[in-house]
Amino acid sequence: MVVAWFVLAIVLLLFEMHHLAFYALFGAIGSLGAAIVALVAPTAIGAQAAVAVAVSVAGVALARPLVSRAYERRRHVPHVARGVHGGLVGQEALTLDDVGDAHALGHVRLVGERWLAVSGSGGTIPAGTTVLVTQVQGTTLVVLPLDREPVQERTP
Repeated sequence: MVVAWFVLAIVLLLFEMHHLAFYALFGAIGSLGAAIVALVAPTAIGAQAAVAVAVSVAGVALARPLVSRAYERRRHVPHVARGVHGGLVGQEALTLDDVGDAHALGHVRLVGERWLAVSGSGGTIPAGTTVLVTQVQGTTLVVLPLDREPVQERTP
């Protein structure tokens, strides 16, 4: 019976790793508790089951809320960027060459990377202009010029 409890514990742990709901985890701990009882009293199947149920229920009722809160706090730490689209919109970039409409794409440097860019105003934005990212269309940034003088980008 010890092997059966260990197998159940492993299956529940694998299930927990897939779902992360913190229910199967306590079922696995209860199964391990039942396996310990099975080592001491191999014929006391009722006691084994009672330990498995009691430990599982106690874990879900008492420990799961604490574990869930701790996991959620760690999981939802704010990131610098809210995904590609949300993190890039509102950022300033520097045009590397002339940026025009959809037929005259240019490039901008944003966060140290070179991106395709298109002018959101329809006009041509000269190289060296500081621009604002207003939208992301696939891998192309839609930009508008800020009211600043064009600057020369330093080449490393």
